[in-house]
Amino acid sequence: MRGTKKLTVTALLAALSVVVLSLGSLLGTLDLTAAAIASFLTVLLHVELGKRYAVLYWTVASVVSLLLLPQSSAALFFATAGLYPLLKSVLERLPVWAEWLLKLLAFGSMLAAYILLAKFVFLLPDAALSGWLLWVLVGTATLAFVLYDLVLSRLIIYYGVRLRHRFSRFFH
Repeated sequence: MRGTKKLTVTALLAALSVVVLSLGSLLGTLDLTAAAIASFLTVLLHVELGKRYAVLYWTVASVVSLLLLPQSSAALFFATAGLYPLLKSVLERLPVWAEWLLKLLAFGSMLAAYILLAKFVFLLPDAALSGWLLWVLVGTATLAFVLYDLVLSRLIIYYGVRLRHRFSRFFH
């Protein structure tokens, strides 16, 4: 596939992810779901077009969604954690104990970046991010991350086994 077509597909998927993130932003309960769907598109681009186009997709989708969305929690989560699928592909080559240790450390870093950006850049009220509520957030977010990682692994396998041959004409 020529570079122009790869760039066009990347731009179209970035636009699609902005739409998905805006739907998640409009329906407040679906903001993390929208960010997870948008991050799966990172996997799709990484598998089909390579790491360079996946990073380009993440960059464009993050910047555009942060600039355009009125309530930016989904966009902020995607901006801080949208590259996790690329990191996942590297970490899964390690022994299982090292893989999970590094995944949890990476998640802790992403969550800290999300909390700091939400608090200091997007001016979320301090009450939501202080005291015991912060520890509840960290605990439930860690559990959700582990589930997300397991589901993402299954989706990657499902895409490779069942769906890739159907979508390959769009990428090649």
